Amino acid sequence: MKKSIIHIVNHTVIVSLSAAFAYFLPDIIRQATRTVLYSWSYIENQALFLVCTEIAVAILLIVGVNMLGRSWRVSRNARSAHYAGLVNVAPAQSILARRSMKKLKVDQGTGRNIMLISATGLSTFVDPAGDLHEVVKQSREAKIMLLNPLREGVTARAKSLADPNITPESFREQIIRSIDFLKGLKAHQKNIRLKLYPDVPLLKMAILGDYLCMQHYPAGLNVRQMPEYAFQHDGNGGLFNVFYQYFVSRWFDPLIPEYDLETDELIYRDKSGTEVRRESFNEVMMEY
Repeated sequence: MKKSIIHIVNHTVIVSLSAAFAYFLPDIIRQATRTVLYSWSYIENQALFLVCTEIAVAILLIVGVNMLGRSWRVSRNARSAHYAGLVNVAPAQSILARRSMKKLKVDQGTGRNIMLISATGLSTFVDPAGDLHEVVKQSREAKIMLLNPLREGVTARAKSLADPNITPESFREQIIRSIDFLKGLKAHQKNIRLKLYPDVPLLKMAILGDYLCMQHYPAGLNVRQMPEYAFQHDGNGGLFNVFYQYFVSRWFDPLIPEYDLETDELIYRDKSGTEVRRESFNEVMMEY
């Protein structure tokens, strides 16, 4: 009963306001017309006002056309990013974007299976401030690929950088520290697998569930100077699948041995995954 009364009152108020508006509408239009005509009769002979009006209209048209063009370009770029599966970009100079990227990694990687390929891994997951430090520690399973400290890729990468503090020896020390860190996780029953690739690093990449974060290792530049891209697997044929296949092809490459974190041996397998031989890591000859 109460709701019916409120409903009737609301309808009555709306009908009354509509009637009042319809009653006064002719007077409102008449008064507005008189005001416009009076104003125009005053300004139509004011040359300066007319010139200023024309300039203002021209500026508004220019701004409007530019905004429409920019809106179209932004929309086109957004569609291209969508088709590529690109969901985030973090420029090297943007602190906020980097924080957003780190949060994405933590949210998507913690407690899941992860796949990672990096150069030394020290600043990525060994350093407590690294983006993937907690992710690797809390992961369900981790497949990690690092540079082989005894192969020519380390020397080539170190020499390509113009920083006197970066040497092949410092690179090797960083990789050994990363291996020791992973040994500690393995000792705590973590499902960690490590492989050591021999060639110059191309991509720094982390696959975290349905998300993939990627940076490029440019010749002569530190990877920290490069933007980082995040792609999502959406089933639309985006770039996620391309980079994922890149990691898988490297992981199953028979020329890339697995490092046994319990015995310090390099395990070589054939294309079917069958173990063919082992080498003691400490007895492998270093390449220069």
